Amino acid sequence: MTRKINNSYLLGQSNAPTTGGDMLKTRTDGTPVWEEVDGESYLPPVWYGDRGIFSLDYNDNDIDYINITSAGNAQNFGDLTVARGYGGACSNGSRGVFIGGFQDDVVDYDTIDYITISTTGNATDFGDLTTVRQGGGACSEGTRGVSGGGKVRAGTQLDIIEYITVASTGDAADFGDLTQARNFTASCADSSRGIWAGGGTSGTPRNTIDYVTISTTADATDFGDLTVARYGSAGCSSTTRGVFGGGGWVGAIDGTVIDYITIQTTADAADFGDLTIEAEQLGGCSNTTTAVFAGGYHPSTSRTNIMDYITIASTGDAADFGDLTDSRYPLSGCSGD
Repeated sequence: MTRKINNSYLLGQSNAPTTGGDMLKTRTDGTPVWEEVDGESYLPPVWYGDRGIFSLDYNDNDIDYINITSAGNAQNFGDLTVARGYGGACSNGSRGVFIGGFQDDVVDYDTIDYITISTTGNATDFGDLTTVRQGGGACSEGTRGVSGGGKVRAGTQLDIIEYITVASTGDAADFGDLTQARNFTASCADSSRGIWAGGGTSGTPRNTIDYVTISTTADATDFGDLTVARYGSAGCSSTTRGVFGGGGWVGAIDGTVIDYITIQTTADAADFGDLTIEAEQLGGCSNTTTAVFAGGYHPSTSRTNIMDYITIASTGDAADFGDLTDSRYPLSGCSGD
């Protein structure tokens, strides 16, 4: 008989599927125990795939998609239930969820929409946030989606974190609070930990990075700092590394910066490289190998349709991936199959 230690909460999760034999688990009292599993009884949840999704533009309801494994232009996927931007997006590998946002400087939304990533078509209503807000960053570990931060249109920044179960439609519930109220944060996750990086508070850009354990409900904990204080970055991840691309502040774009962290190791971010252009309020997604950054606000053209990509496991400057169906900002991204 074979014995597996992958996906053990005692020794850490490797994200390798269990294929038979025993698996080491931890009882509620903290003692380890081997439990028999068959070849299909446990596959770890995923929050990624080869199809990348971008949506939540400023005033339209378009959803674009790409094949992350093959550089090329985006295609139209369908429409959101309501046109809005400045929201968050996450997935469980098969279902993509778009959370919150606002429209035309007039209306904040508590709307949550969802799509089946493998099937093009319009989004469907999922439920509602506990409060209307824009600019919250969202991520998932494959089961829960969590959305943190944001603001209301009048400008009040929020420290709220809410959560949903991605596979089950329904309203969001309270999770806890960020360490600092702020909006326009970048977010990413691995198989257990959710991250929020940067953002803005009352006209001041932040370098703060927070984290939570997504399977629990609790306030966020300080992780470290970005290399540059900024808002409007895009976040995405591999199974071990988080990357944050672009961002800036009004009149001071630092939008080529890409930082990276090791998600399970609290520490300050390190420099990864640069995007091909300056951009803030861009979207990001990955298949855990390749990360794609799309669209955003550009200081000279107002908005861009450019998509860049990097290989997450290495450091270096981004390269051109292709173009969105239109020049768009702000954007949020997720991925699945």
